[in-house]
Amino acid sequence: MELQQRLLAEMKEAMKSGDAERVSVIRMLRSTIKNKEIEKRPGLSEGEGAALAEEELLQIIAAAVKQRNESIPIFEKAGRTDLVEKEKKEVAILESFLPQPFSELELDVKISEAISDASATTVQHMGEVMKRLKPRIVGRADMQKVSAKVRACLGTQLGTQ
Repeated sequence: MELQQRLLAEMKEAMKSGDAERVSVIRMLRSTIKNKEIEKRPGLSEGEGAALAEEELLQIIAAAVKQRNESIPIFEKAGRTDLVEKEKKEVAILESFLPQPFSELELDVKISEAISDASATTVQHMGEVMKRLKPRIVGRADMQKVSAKVRACLGTQLGTQ
């Protein structure tokens, strides 16, 4: 099932079951997606937009997860346990729409493939590697960790960094 259809179906199911929090998170996500569709096609009449590819949808969801994960320590530091719990619940709901994360081994394989495809030999080639790698792993790995792994791989290939 396409992600857009799944979001709609799960929102309807959450409405039927009375899960207000899940409905709220899915509505927010659908609204963000709609705004991105409208941004993508300026000049269309109001309410029209270009359909986003699955990869773009996953990027939107991953960004929403990242945003909440960044907020959690801030709320913890401020002693706002109510907001910490709310953010954690929202992260769990959002993550349910992302594909299973890669294992370390799978991630290492994807990184090696991207390095090979880019013919990268030094850290100076990192941008090219990341450009090739990102579409392959979107929503399935933390990009900061991936970036660190790529940097480490490129740095150790020739002993430079």
